[in-house]
Amino acid sequence: MEIGHLNVMQNWHKDLSDQQMFEGEIDLAIAADRLGFDSLWCVEHHFEDYGLCPDNIQYLSYLATRTRNAKLVPGAVILPWNDPLRVAEKMAVLEYFAPGRVALGIGRGLARREYRGFRVPMEEARGRFEEGARLVLDALDKGYMESDTELFQQPRVDIRPRPLRGYRDALYCVAMSNDSAEAAAELGGSMMTFIQFAFERHMPMIELYRERFRKVHGREAPPPVLTDVTVIHEDEEEARRLAYEHIGNHFIAVTDHYEFAGDHFKNIRGYESYQAGADLIKSAGLEESQKTYIEAQNYGTPKQVIEKYRERMELVGDFNAMLIVSSGGIPFPVAQNSLKLFAEQVMPELRRMSARSRVAA
Repeated sequence: MEIGHLNVMQNWHKDLSDQQMFEGEIDLAIAADRLGFDSLWCVEHHFEDYGLCPDNIQYLSYLATRTRNAKLVPGAVILPWNDPLRVAEKMAVLEYFAPGRVALGIGRGLARREYRGFRVPMEEARGRFEEGARLVLDALDKGYMESDTELFQQPRVDIRPRPLRGYRDALYCVAMSNDSAEAAAELGGSMMTFIQFAFERHMPMIELYRERFRKVHGREAPPPVLTDVTVIHEDEEEARRLAYEHIGNHFIAVTDHYEFAGDHFKNIRGYESYQAGADLIKSAGLEESQKTYIEAQNYGTPKQVIEKYRERMELVGDFNAMLIVSSGGIPFPVAQNSLKLFAEQVMPELRRMSARSRVAA
């Protein structure tokens, strides 16, 4: 099992400037590397407090100089908002800063306000994602980029510095819908998803991904990456209080950023399936939906967190785990405590569980 740490770069802190928030997030990433996490990830978001990292490859280039062991993964580059040529160039440079410990994460984005800010029609998202992924992967394989399609007209140019490697064997794709899961499988990438509701409801999409991967590539899919907003505390009641405050805040941020109270997804080609989730939130009500979201995440004492992972492994088999310990305005000392408790008490047991799971399989 690989275990990752994800910076979401969210400033819901009442008393911190954006610079102070960045410093706190950087300290968490450096601590995760020191504590033995396998990978460090960072999201890409724009224009508001929901996520303040508009260039996650640039952020990881900085972490490359401050860390020693962890793999560095943009989680993810949102391809419809980025020029594929620039993505390929920046990934080539990142590898020079951290040779042998870089992977590529890609996604197509969901927030209407971010698409509007970039003047990109959401109806073009899937085409831009699929073509952009092909161009970036080919360029990092071949060392040049060239395209003449309706979406991308790119005269042949070399990628310099020359790419040290390709990323088809180190590719992660964010998947929050069946369409995205199938796209991840077709590209041969590992599926990374965010836990949103009771884990049983995630299983059909995971199985769809696995089935499509086997059909396209003739082999078993890599383990999915399961991402939780995580709060760990020595005291059970304090863990619950922190979770209901700060994971609850994160749910409100998610709902607002992606406009899940609206009806617009049903009219956007490629995003129709998200309307079902939005309708579920509306029918259940915001308060009940928030509670469902909190309970789906991983919070509690170290023993409680281990048990939730054990229950998941019984359902899904082997998987890779990702933690978000800083979101919803949680104080950075509390986030650091979650990280430390996870590394010292949860991580060793997770690795043993994963090893037993592989032997049993």
